[in-house]
Amino acid sequence: MTRRLPRLLLLSTVLIAMTLGLLTCGARPAASYEQSPQFHDGRFHNPAGTSSLGFIGTLGVLWRLMVEKPKDATPPAPIPVQPLTRQALLDAPDDSLWRMGHSTLLMKLDGHFWLTDPVFSERASPMSFMGPKRFHAPPLDIAALPPLTGVIISHDHYDHLDHEAIRALAPKVDHFLTALGVGDRLVAWGVPAEKIQQLDWWQETGVQGLKVTATPAQHFSGRGLSDGNRTLWASWVIDSGSRRIFFSGDSGYFDGFARIGERYGPFDLTLIETGAYDADWADVHMQPEQSLQAHLDVRGAVMMPIHNGTFDLALHPWTEPFERITALAAERGVTLTAPQMGERLDIGAPAPSTHWWRQVGEGAAPSR
Repeated sequence: MTRRLPRLLLLSTVLIAMTLGLLTCGARPAASYEQSPQFHDGRFHNPAGTSSLGFIGTLGVLWRLMVEKPKDATPPAPIPVQPLTRQALLDAPDDSLWRMGHSTLLMKLDGHFWLTDPVFSERASPMSFMGPKRFHAPPLDIAALPPLTGVIISHDHYDHLDHEAIRALAPKVDHFLTALGVGDRLVAWGVPAEKIQQLDWWQETGVQGLKVTATPAQHFSGRGLSDGNRTLWASWVIDSGSRRIFFSGDSGYFDGFARIGERYGPFDLTLIETGAYDADWADVHMQPEQSLQAHLDVRGAVMMPIHNGTFDLALHPWTEPFERITALAAERGVTLTAPQMGERLDIGAPAPSTHWWRQVGEGAAPSR
């Protein structure tokens, strides 16, 4: 057993690294995207660049993730989830949104259903038995979803792109909209190429009356040991004509938010990453103060913090992203909404937050 422990520790470390994208299994070579200003030397790049931890720095981060977890990094009891049914979705009015978990959001716009960053598996990991485990089940199984007009994918990390979910979704989805290169993965997984549109930053497309634009983000990509930054990452502008929504994907704070606000703002609702942050990876994940500033930069009316409440991917308490952004929004006079998983949100008139996370009872932490 003693000799097996280092191997288990090494395997755990590699799996956590792959899940977070800190290490970049081999993928088939990416297509050439030489026409993209973001692509050179065979990989995509952030215009301003991002600092690299290096091998030793990455090992340090992984060690912290393994041994420095606070006791309250996971909920002490099951978090509330409002279960959904297909009929409830069909009966819901337009301009409805449901949070399925992490950055997976279901929207009903002009009678059409759209999904972002689909992750329905129990773990955000290349392995079904190891890696970050969900705090809660999705409010609805994929089989119960109505037909979807489109799925929008911000990037290819495991907590945003779920292989099994894509395979299950493919027969009921008309269109997959991805950043450059991510669509190649979907084709390799069996999604018909004619269903996929791959966009570079500032490129837009129209689907069933909805205008969708890929906009910049400051992040990175990869699902294995050799494919780092072979695919692009993006934020997204979703414009139904009557409602305009900004979906941040994952990003560090940068001046691109202000440019997005100048070109496409104001927004009725912003869906902004607020969670899984740390000073060691501040270039690619925002602190709550920066998340709030990104909302102001893009000229949002109401902010909804996402990328929290489903997976344990950092070193902060699981409620900290909610509490910090709530306090900051109050200080700055920003309207904030944070619905429960599965709760219907009216995009045009979002209900204020109920601070549901404060009601999670005491008890044993969920098994991991």
